[in-house]
Amino acid sequence: MIRVAVTEMEYGKSRGVFAAAAQEGLDCRAAPSGEPALTDFVRRHDVRHVIVGVEPYAGPLYEALPRGGVLARFGVGHDNVDKAAATARGILCTNTPGALDDSVAEHAVNLMLAAARMTVPAANCARGGSWSAFVGRELAGKTLAVIGCGAIGRRVARIAARGLGMRVSGCEVAGVDEDRLRAEFGFERVSPDFAAVVADADYISLHIPSTPATRHFINAPRLALLPPRAWLVNTARGAVVDEQALFDALSAGRLAGAALDVFEREPYVPVHPAKDLRTLPNTVLTPHIGSSTQEACDRMATIALRNVRLALAGRYHDMNLLNPDVIAYLTGG
Repeated sequence: MIRVAVTEMEYGKSRGVFAAAAQEGLDCRAAPSGEPALTDFVRRHDVRHVIVGVEPYAGPLYEALPRGGVLARFGVGHDNVDKAAATARGILCTNTPGALDDSVAEHAVNLMLAAARMTVPAANCARGGSWSAFVGRELAGKTLAVIGCGAIGRRVARIAARGLGMRVSGCEVAGVDEDRLRAEFGFERVSPDFAAVVADADYISLHIPSTPATRHFINAPRLALLPPRAWLVNTARGAVVDEQALFDALSAGRLAGAALDVFEREPYVPVHPAKDLRTLPNTVLTPHIGSSTQEACDRMATIALRNVRLALAGRYHDMNLLNPDVIAYLTGG
């Protein structure tokens, strides 16, 4: 049996898939998620492969895993994994592209609906025994700006345009097939010009990766470009939004609201003690649950384990590798 450590939260999300892996020779064991404890677990249990969540892994884990081992992300984002350190140690880093696209897209739309219909305060009111009149807004006919027209952004656009009757514009800096985006996903226009795309938006949904170049992409100057009636929706990564600047815009009434599933620090801690997004009435906050559906979790577990099996078979080119340069290190070619 090949031992695979799976961080506790991720193991619990797809317990059945991980337990069933024993039938194919993979002994999946729940392990601590913090790097020091996980590193100790790897060493004590002679683990060659790990499947991890969103915790940052910056050093000791790469020393503990053996050459040819797999560090698999249970998810798509991988800014918490040091690919350079892994490559230097001959460790294969993978993720699970496509596994969570539908779940995250649906949650982005869910957040828009919650904002438009004031679902959270209305539910709290009813639960508390009150019966107040909440006057919301319809999404039909409103304008959605999708920032980042990748797989998830396209799904959000299709639900919004085809399902809810919204007008959808896209902002994308990479080359895209605009005719396809219009025909298959309902975009009315796509442009690399952020200011032009958000100028008339009622909702702005972020779907860009977290990289050094996109850190605080939504900053004070870009927030100033959004219409005061607009809501900002973020199911991408917390680091792409400057939370202090967002707090200032929301508290000053320069932005109608924000619906956020991801944060700069998770679990959420305000980046400034006097600027706590939880204290504002015009926010909808969820604890990074965009990808947390049973269907998506099972797909992520299945793909992560598939990558481990491919590594064991030496089929590196078939893996969802985040550091393909490691292949030359492992094969000598």
